[in-house]
Amino acid sequence: MITVNAQDKAHAKGREAQLVLSVNDVKKKIGNRLIIKGISFDVYAGEIFGFLGPNGSGKTTTIRMLVDLIRPTEGSIRICGYDVQKEHNEALQYVGCIVENPELYGYLSGWENLEHFARMLPGITDQRIREVVDIVGMDQRIHDKVKTYSLGMRQRLGIAQALLNDPKLLILDEPTNGLDPQGIKELREFIRKLADSGLSLFISSHLLSEIQQMCDRVAIISQGEVIKVGEVSALVDESASTVVWSVQPIDRALYILKAEPEVVIFPGGNQASSAGETGTGAIQPQIVTQMNLDAIPDVSRRMVEAGVRLYGIEIKNPTLEDLFLKLTEGERIG
Repeated sequence: MITVNAQDKAHAKGREAQLVLSVNDVKKKIGNRLIIKGISFDVYAGEIFGFLGPNGSGKTTTIRMLVDLIRPTEGSIRICGYDVQKEHNEALQYVGCIVENPELYGYLSGWENLEHFARMLPGITDQRIREVVDIVGMDQRIHDKVKTYSLGMRQRLGIAQALLNDPKLLILDEPTNGLDPQGIKELREFIRKLADSGLSLFISSHLLSEIQQMCDRVAIISQGEVIKVGEVSALVDESASTVVWSVQPIDRALYILKAEPEVVIFPGGNQASSAGETGTGAIQPQIVTQMNLDAIPDVSRRMVEAGVRLYGIEIKNPTLEDLFLKLTEGERIG
């Protein structure tokens, strides 16, 4: 019995050692209005954690509390074991943060910008500046004026600035804002590289597709409440796949589908669509369903045996957007 307890304690200690950010039942009241309603989540070493929600959901207020720009009304925030409110300096020494676009001096070079910010931090040497320049891959342009940089390069320089103090947690607020598709792809690869080095990243965004491609876990926030936390893949798996049937005659196909257990037929989805065109150019009706994908072969066989012409079966895999809309009952992102 003693051995088991010792193992449990050792495991818990190891787990806690990996815990970089812990938000516990945090609330924020402004006037009589409770705008953050008791949110909780944890971020572990080396993971990319997405904070997803529409504008006005409480993302920016939460980030400001994480870095002690505003104080929670209730609850606690701990970074690397230190309470952000009670042990401000100890906690924030482990944090790098960019809120929206990084503030940079365009008339200075990238290197001069980093030197300027390094003077505000204790013990930052030229060697550390060279290290962060190498990390963000800007050695070829670091001595050029910032005003000549693309938005993607400015974002990288901002991240270099946030990395100067060698943080354990990097907080990025809407990091892909304004970037073109190539810039977004490069930033996504760069963020993954940072996580692989052991850095934890907390990324706030309203871009569902980017969170899905970029993050390991996600917290979904709506109207000041965290309504779901989990691994992106597991959360997506909670939403059933959509199956679109292009068929004729539609009435006969509907009869077969309605007889099938656990098949959900969406109202209004049974209509003609250009996606159901045949080789002759005729537009075929479609039936939109949610169902177990393993049932598709048997259902399609029964349709053919019943004389239904089956022109196509399209499987639409669920996305984080599907889950968000389901959880928030269609609340708008953006």
